[in-house]
Amino acid sequence: VDRRIAEYEKGGVIRGYQALLNEDKLDLDRVTAVIEVKGTPQREGGVDTIAQRISRFPEVKSAYLMSGTYDLLLFVEGGTLREVAAFVSERLSPLEGVLSTSTHFMLKTYKRLGVLMESGHAEERLSVAP
Repeated sequence: VDRRIAEYEKGGVIRGYQALLNEDKLDLDRVTAVIEVKGTPQREGGVDTIAQRISRFPEVKSAYLMSGTYDLLLFVEGGTLREVAAFVSERLSPLEGVLSTSTHFMLKTYKRLGVLMESGHAEERLSVAP
């Protein structure tokens, strides 16, 4: 296992490690938004060109190519709602190739990366309804 992990780290398969925190329990001045982006594919590189440009912004914590109505799904962090709104209106929306955005602010986290954020009750079975 150690050898395989070392190979994955060296080959760039493992890109990093991080702790999974329940940020709702911390006194953080941070706002997270999920932003859907509709773009115009560029001649060279399609949507990848726009995605790579957007991914370079430090506010963008994650970026995904999506199927459906929107092309990209972004997770963006800022200090306040206004800060994230300013990022969208002043830096993201004006980018060449960005047609439209839809912003959703995260209010509370119930589960993240397969881990429930609240614990306390013993394992409860879900009700089965006919």
